[in-house]
Amino acid sequence: MMRGLAVDRRPLAIPAFRRMWLASVVCAMGGSFSLAAVPTQLFTMAGSSAAVGASAIVSFVALVVAALWTGALADREDRRTILLAAHCGLALTYAALWVQSALDLRSVPVLMVLVGCQGLAFGAIMTTMGAVVPRLVPVELLPAANSLTSLVRYAGSILGPMLAGVLIPFVGLGTLYLFDTLALPAVVWAVARLPRIPPASSPAARRSTIAQIGDGFRYLAGSRLLVAVLGIDLAAMVFGMPIALFPELAERTYGGPAGGGPALGMLYAAYPAGVFAIGLLSGTFTRARRHGLLMAAAVAAWGVTVIVLGLAQHLWLALAALVAGGAVNFVLSTFRNAITQALTDDAMRGRIQGALTVVLIGGPQLANLLHGTAAPIFGTGVVICAGGLLATVTVAAVVWRVPELRSYGLLTLRATGAG
Repeated sequence: MMRGLAVDRRPLAIPAFRRMWLASVVCAMGGSFSLAAVPTQLFTMAGSSAAVGASAIVSFVALVVAALWTGALADREDRRTILLAAHCGLALTYAALWVQSALDLRSVPVLMVLVGCQGLAFGAIMTTMGAVVPRLVPVELLPAANSLTSLVRYAGSILGPMLAGVLIPFVGLGTLYLFDTLALPAVVWAVARLPRIPPASSPAARRSTIAQIGDGFRYLAGSRLLVAVLGIDLAAMVFGMPIALFPELAERTYGGPAGGGPALGMLYAAYPAGVFAIGLLSGTFTRARRHGLLMAAAVAAWGVTVIVLGLAQHLWLALAALVAGGAVNFVLSTFRNAITQALTDDAMRGRIQGALTVVLIGGPQLANLLHGTAAPIFGTGVVICAGGLLATVTVAAVVWRVPELRSYGLLTLRATGAG
């Protein structure tokens, strides 16, 4: 019984996926220090958080450009080659970050350029990996494969910054960049060991990159199920991601000190803690057949947890809501990825994954803008509750308008031959 509840390890029986996953574990544990090191160095050099905010914009623009361009490229070139080039580019970027720190250049423009290079590499990797995984594992294992990938990614996003904060006073920023640089060869080796992954032949391969990107968005718009999946996912991220309000909640609702404190740290940690905890029990849902229904239910449940957060007057209740929200969002992301990968023709997977990457990165950014703008007008609690309610209402409307989403799952895939 407990074996069925634990992490679903079935995709690890596939050698190519296993090598990629094990390499990603190494990278997540020893290659994510820059997530904290870069903002720390920028703030130290510029003496202002404005530089950190500007770097976020630079990274976002670079990531979007890379996601769209690489998505088109992945539909006409060998995907292994693209993934290898992207990881090599990321390794070189980490090496350059180490060099500029070791030389003590203290140049904000140089660091901004490297932030842009990092964004380009991340965008290319996220997009191409989304198109590669369905070629490595059978369609029925896509939920399990995506849950394993998400588990490692979230573990890295928790442990990397946490360890960086502990290590910076002892080893310095340059050493952290060196750790990132030394971790990337493991992933480069794993990608190099993959078989060639040429895309399905397509007449669009002879079209320009801009035209191919347009074809991808038209393909997306022509699929009711894909639009429904991305629509409810975007609703969850935009309406139900009040991360921008955590500092105000910590200080004014839960009595934390100005500028930070334990309450703020716990608010930020609760969501990824919930994600990681349910990831360790992925076997409870990865074998499910009703993928669409589970994704929709996860968005509705996320809306409810956000409403609880908005109403919570005690920190323990807010933390419980965020932990539960992280758990249901893990389910949401697992089936969102599995559905979009399985439902998309291989000849279009790169471009659809590029569009999905833009949505995944742009959604939280838009959420920060909306919540940060509305909270001073309507109040923090009201805005958070309204966001949770809008997320729940949106998923109900989409499921009513696109009823095939409820029945979409493994049986549908086998019946239609998708994937």
